[in-house]
Amino acid sequence: MKISRADVGVAVYVVAAFIMMIITLPSGFLDVLLAVNISVAFTILFVSMFSVEVLDLSFYPTILLFTTIFRIALNISSTKLILTTGDPGKVVQTFGGYVGGGDLIVGTIVFLILLIVQFMVINKGSERVAEVTARFTLDAMPGKQMAIDADLNTGAIDDAEAKRRRDKIQEEASFFGSMDGAVKYVKGDATAGLIITAVNVIGGIAMGVMRQNLDFSAALNKYVVLTIGDGLVSQIPSLLISLSTGILVTKGSKDADFGSVLVKQLFGLPKALYIVGAILSLLGIITPLPTIIFLALGLVFIVVGRSVSAHIETSKIETEVTKEEAAAEEIRQPENVNSLLQVDPIELEFGYGIIPLADVNQGGDLLDRVVMIRRQIALELGTVVPIIRLRDNIQLNPNQYIIKIKGIQVSEGEILFDHYMAMNPGYVEEEIMGIPTFEPSFHLPAIWITESQRERAESVGYTVVDPPSIIATHLTEIIRQHIAELLTRQDVQNLVNNLKDTNPSLVDELVPKLLGLGEVQKVLQNLLREGISIRDLLTVFETLADYATTTRDTDILTEYVRQALKRAISGRFFAPNEMTSVVTVDPQIEQDIMASVKQTETGAYLTLDPEKTRAIINSVQAEVDKLENMGKSPIVVTSPIVRMYFKRLTEDYFKDLIVVSYNEIESNIELQSVGMVTINDN
Repeated sequence: MKISRADVGVAVYVVAAFIMMIITLPSGFLDVLLAVNISVAFTILFVSMFSVEVLDLSFYPTILLFTTIFRIALNISSTKLILTTGDPGKVVQTFGGYVGGGDLIVGTIVFLILLIVQFMVINKGSERVAEVTARFTLDAMPGKQMAIDADLNTGAIDDAEAKRRRDKIQEEASFFGSMDGAVKYVKGDATAGLIITAVNVIGGIAMGVMRQNLDFSAALNKYVVLTIGDGLVSQIPSLLISLSTGILVTKGSKDADFGSVLVKQLFGLPKALYIVGAILSLLGIITPLPTIIFLALGLVFIVVGRSVSAHIETSKIETEVTKEEAAAEEIRQPENVNSLLQVDPIELEFGYGIIPLADVNQGGDLLDRVVMIRRQIALELGTVVPIIRLRDNIQLNPNQYIIKIKGIQVSEGEILFDHYMAMNPGYVEEEIMGIPTFEPSFHLPAIWITESQRERAESVGYTVVDPPSIIATHLTEIIRQHIAELLTRQDVQNLVNNLKDTNPSLVDELVPKLLGLGEVQKVLQNLLREGISIRDLLTVFETLADYATTTRDTDILTEYVRQALKRAISGRFFAPNEMTSVVTVDPQIEQDIMASVKQTETGAYLTLDPEKTRAIINSVQAEVDKLENMGKSPIVVTSPIVRMYFKRLTEDYFKDLIVVSYNEIESNIELQSVGMVTINDN
């Protein structure tokens, strides 16, 4: 594995902290390290300020730990020099003498004020904010996940974008959880600094009196000044980092190696590097701090900032050139039309007048209704509806919408914005003035009424619906009508995989040993085509496994499955504890139909005489009209062997005709025959 320079730099930074705890450093070298510590603290502060979002510093908790350990190691090194030689270097002496103005009392007061600010304001506030932010971030995760799922269901985003957003939510939760614990490092660091300061004062006075033969006053003056300087030179960077923590938690990358990400996040913003360089240079010029060291470090930061800025500008230019070349290459390749070949399974296109219904920012809830449609059909029919694509189309009339299945328009409708559709259920005699129209789903007569008429219309018995409900109902019915052709092999494979989690032996027995995936798909499509739910997939597969050993005819297998699902079919089409009016089929017609069935390798088909077919259709029409005049659903009951052929014979003429066999009806269902499909010999 390749080790980058960034990895080496981070490793040296960490190891240096442990070395400083063991060996005694020369005072000059300690000055350099203290200056580096101050520059790193300023860098962290300004990077925290200028970061666009919190995950730009996803490694901040780790950075916090490293800088805390390094600062404690510097404290230990300076303490050694204070107690052993009384010369901890010019940086410590300058902070002790210059910051306090050469006055012991003033220096002590300034130091105590910094400690109070560090403990009571910055640390306490950062800790509380980090804790609350972590809690709220974790509590908000389910809502954010649901929002992503909603956008994915409506086609607003693709799978890749949904995965990116989920990863970002997870990273944010991990980051704020880590920050909640990381702020304890800063608080502990401040406490440790206070203890070390007390040790330095007591130990320094003891060393001065006992080892250097100084009187108590001289020892107190010398070592308290040095201790204050040592405390300030460590507490000021600690204060800066505490402030950075507060800034960050009130507002991660994982694709690159750790060292590169850390260094890039710290030293990748030219503006911050320029400011740090200017500050260090000013400190070296206008204060007694080591001029050469601070000017050199300031110059280094400015040069690095310039280099990073040049690199960023170069990258931007290269990116723009790459985009332009890619666009030009795309234009030069007219044969590259892959993007034009994508066909959405379901599309809802609408004119600009309907946009407010789909725009969440304008209070529209059409997107939410689309999500509910997919859930409703999944519960009702047991299959997953493909993503429904919503888009505006300026070529349509403002209030017009169209529904496409696989890129082909299958239905359309028109609404009046700020109006309601009122429909007479059949028993309301009082008329309401409005604009005549037809309900688009079932083509029932209706009228458009205004908001002021709504209450009165509802009070006299009219069914009143708003425009989003009209569109949602229309879309739901279209999906129901075409759900069979929307069921793909991949959808079936997903259903098989779900069932395999709980019934692996059944799935292994059936697919692909007895039936191929395409054959299972055809059976499921046959069921969905007649509105039979496939949610009880276990029963469907159990039945297929029982009968697939004797036949692989998907039509016959469908009939076996329907008989196994007779409880669901009875519940779907017949009312319990209530007499259901139905129409039967003349046994002679059933015999004629079975006699006309021809079996081929590709399936069975009917060869019934056209005149006889027309006579059967006319008879069915008469019986259907009779049932509809009675207010009943058109239901025809046949013998099991004839059912699928009779349905196939009539489906092109009667879209809503329900054809069931006697074997698909529960024994407790009461039927009343009100007619028979027959052919008059005359």
